[in-house]
This record gives sequence, C-alpha cells and structure tokens, in this order.
Amino acid sequence: DLFEQDLQRSWDRVEENLSGRRILVLGGAGSIGAATTALLSQFRPAALHVVDQSENSLAELVRDLRSRPSGLSVGDFRALPLDLGSSLMRRFLDSERPYDWVLNFAALKHVRSEKDVFSLLQMLDTNLVRPARCWRWIVERSPRAAYFSVSTDKAADPENLMGASKRIMEHLVFSQEGSIGPGNRVTSARFANVAFSSGSLLESFERRLSKRQPLVCPVGVRRFFISIREAGQLCTLAAVCGPNRHIVVPRLDPEKDQQVLADIAMDFLRYHGLEPVIYACEERARGSVPTDLAKSRYPLLLTPLDTTGEKDREKFVAEGEATVEFDMSMLVAIRYRSCPAGKLPEFIGEIDRLIRQPDLPLSKSDLERMMTAVVPEMRHTERAQHLDQRM
Repeated sequence: DLFEQDLQRSWDRVEENLSGRRILVLGGAGSIGAATTALLSQFRPAALHVVDQSENSLAELVRDLRSRPSGLSVGDFRALPLDLGSSLMRRFLDSERPYDWVLNFAALKHVRSEKDVFSLLQMLDTNLVRPARCWRWIVERSPRAAYFSVSTDKAADPENLMGASKRIMEHLVFSQEGSIGPGNRVTSARFANVAFSSGSLLESFERRLSKRQPLVCPVGVRRFFISIREAGQLCTLAAVCGPNRHIVVPRLDPEKDQQVLADIAMDFLRYHGLEPVIYACEERARGSVPTDLAKSRYPLLLTPLDTTGEKDREKFVAEGEATVEFDMSMLVAIRYRSCPAGKLPEFIGEIDRLIRQPDLPLSKSDLERMMTAVVPEMRHTERAQHLDQRM
C-alpha cells in the first residue's frame, strides 16, 4: 500500500490521539468513509458514531466491521441513518457527550451533479449549507474537537462547479469566517480517484461487464488512482498527523503517476480474458456485445472529452500554493490560502435563502457567478454536452 509505511511509523502517535476518544464520522458509509471508519476502529476509541443517509450502506458497513477476524471491539459503536443538517441530527448531538474528533465525508462528488440548477443547488446544499449548519451545532457541543473534512483534487484551480464547491468547503472549515473556530485543530485532504469505489468509473467497468454492456471511457484522459484501503489510510493520517490548518495531498508525480483511462479499461478486459474492440459509436458498441463476446472480445467505447466540467489531467496543488513536509514519505501538506474577505458568509447565507425560498428566480449562471466571487480562480466552461447525455 502507498501509505502503509507512513501509517506503521505513525501508529503509536495515531493510537495515542484516538484511543479512548469519542469519534463522530459524517457520511461515513461510503467507500472512503467506510475505509476510514474501519481503520479508526482499530485504535480502540471510546465511542465511534457513524452518520450517513444511506441505510443500505450503513448496514453493509456494520456487517463488514462485525465480520472481520478481529470483530468490532468498540464498546459504543452506533450507525445512524440521519441527514446531517436536519433537526434530528441536532437532537442526536444534543443527546451526546462532546466529541474529540469529527471527520466529514458527506458530499455529492460527481461532476455530473452540476448539470442543471436543481442538481447544482442540491450539491451546494449537501456539500456546504448542511455541513456548515451541522458543524455549528457540533462546535456548540464539542468546543475542543478536532476536525477533518475530505476534499478533492478538483478543488485545485477548479475547472468545474463540483470542484469549486469543494474549494468553498475548504474555506468553510479553515476560514475564520467559517463554521469552525480558529482555536480548533482542522485538516483536510485532496486526493484523486479511488479505484473501484462506489460510483467510480472503474466500478462501472465491473457493473457493465456483469450486465453485458459496453465499457465506456473518455479518450486522452489521465488520472491519479489510489485504492480504497489507501484512501482510508490517507484520511486517518491527514486527520491525526497532518499539520494544523493544512491540506494533505499524496506525494505523486503528475507526469509519472497519472494513468491513461483507456489503457486501464483495456487492461481490465484482458484481465477477464477478453480482447478489447474499440468503438466510436454508441449504437454500434451497444449492438456488438453478443457477437464480440462470442469471439472472446468486448466493446470499448472511447468518447471525446467534450462534456462540461471534465479535464484531461489532474493536480493537487493550485497555482500560488506550496507544499510543506511533515514527517511522511508519501504525503505532503499545503498551507491553506484564504478566500476574499466577507464573501464566504455572504455566499452560504444566500444559498441557504435560495433553498428555503423556492419561489425566488434562479439560474445556473446565477449560481456560477456567486461561486466565482468566493473562488475567483475557477475556470469553468459550459459545454453543450453533459455526462448524463452519454453512455
């Protein structure tokens, strides 16, 4: 594993900080949150409470944790299907003793969620408004808690609105105008694609193959990849060992470590004993599955990179940001850089008002303009095609 040596060297430090402590994990039943929760449970916390709206994912998380060879040794473990910004969440927080650690993984993470004003507004509600509300409640009850909130590589000089929403999330947790006070320990992490995580392109390869549907990926696109296990290790190390008020990123080379998606798709098919056949037409690719499969071949549709929000390369560090070392061989940190003064609370308040008052006129361009005021480095181009218009 990429971060295994760093984790083993830091094990005692992590255990010292987590053993006997009370931990709250928000959005903890998705792939990354679940992997982090599984690792956190090994450090014998006094309480480990996981909140997620997906009842099915919570059930699977509990099954997984209790079915491990070591079982689940946390005495106070709870899995709750709550909306983190709801009054029920506040009722739950008011019933609990203060937490020592709060980790947030709740987010809409797909670029396709910026396709229209309704989906975009929901993304801003999920990624920003509800977490801001929940963090205020937590700060009231747990004034000394340490916080971690996961970000994304797409927050570095964002080229899509999803990435810009995560950059605003970084402002929300780090800024003195945000929800968390300047006296609390706060860290974040940007990292790239988590291979075979829920909803990922690589997971879609498995699903498409099982359903006898063509594999699809954009041509000429390169991406960083880490495993689900590595994602949990990264988040744990960033939360506990990362420098305060810094964003932790993997020490990966943009030229050497980014992999071509089309190559991964072809390797995936060959691993399953199938020779890829390249198609450029959706209809032909869909219709060719039976005939190609009869010859131990399989259709791979390569699409042009012409949908809104997609880019051909990734990066972790934005222009004007610099990395600093912090005793990890495969991780470095970025010092937080603030947003324009006064823009963050104004933005969160206005989005909250637009959500609460559905009769107010609103367009996608209005939301983009508002986001640009908080993230002036955003370079977003609206294109005719969106991901939902493709296979």
